[in-house]
Amino acid sequence: MKTTAQQHDNRPTLASLRSLVPSRALCFAEALRLADLQATKLRTLLDITDDAFPEDAIADLPRIRIVRRRIPTSGMSYWDGQEWIIALNSREPEARQRFTLLHEYKHIVDHGRTDRLYTGTRSTTAEKQAEQVADYFAGCALMPRVLVKRAWTTGHQTPEALADIFQVSPRAAEVRVTQLGLTDPTPRCQAATSPTWGRGTPRRYFRTAAVPQPEWSFA
Repeated sequence: MKTTAQQHDNRPTLASLRSLVPSRALCFAEALRLADLQATKLRTLLDITDDAFPEDAIADLPRIRIVRRRIPTSGMSYWDGQEWIIALNSREPEARQRFTLLHEYKHIVDHGRTDRLYTGTRSTTAEKQAEQVADYFAGCALMPRVLVKRAWTTGHQTPEALADIFQVSPRAAEVRVTQLGLTDPTPRCQAATSPTWGRGTPRRYFRTAAVPQPEWSFA
């Protein structure tokens, strides 16, 4: 039987998601809203209606290859000349690997558009914004607003219960319900940083290994 992605592999998924990016620079709040919109559209394009987002939905897309390795980061993604490689840290829990997979896919969606998506501020670099938005995209794809609120109203109101439904970590579930205004925010912690690339250098996108994250991030 064909998987969802194989049934729809003729759809220009990346092109469809990239077409949502305006042809102007975005502020950070706009980049977050765009990530939410792209995550919703991704589920629609792949006909994902279940609560849990299946890994095969990304793995079976054309020119995407997922590998698991013992790497010093949670994940990384890069173009090898023929396809996009998403490398996941094989030593990390499965739930975190699934989150990292969607995080890295957002970097692939953003490729070639980061200059207008993430402009940085006096206190935050563009690279850090890109990492934060990739986390947000992953959370939106794994735990869509409508499905989380439906689960919440039917009595699944603990991180552990939501984590079981959506196959994410309890921390990811906790952060997501905070984003949706269902609980009070937790104290902020120091965010992970990402490498800085020079102009003209082929980009490799990294997700840092598990460390404390900001209140709307999903480590």
